Amino acid sequence: MAHGSVHPKKGSSRFSFIGDTIAELKKVVWLTRREAVYLTTLVLIISLVAGLVLGAFDFGFSELVELFLGG
Repeated sequence: MAHGSVHPKKGSSRFSFIGDTIAELKKVVWLTRREAVYLTTLVLIISLVAGLVLGAFDFGFSELVELFLGG
């Protein structure tokens, strides 16, 4: 800890933190309902496609290993 640093009182720092948090939340640009639904749907579709592609690769490699090793 550096000498000369100023520490606010614990009680006042809690209220200051809450006030600062509220002030920052007022600056946030929130998504509209339509944007949130669109982006959520997009994430779900991309996740589904990625899962199917990775599952197909996994299945293909499993079949290749079984074919070569005769498991």
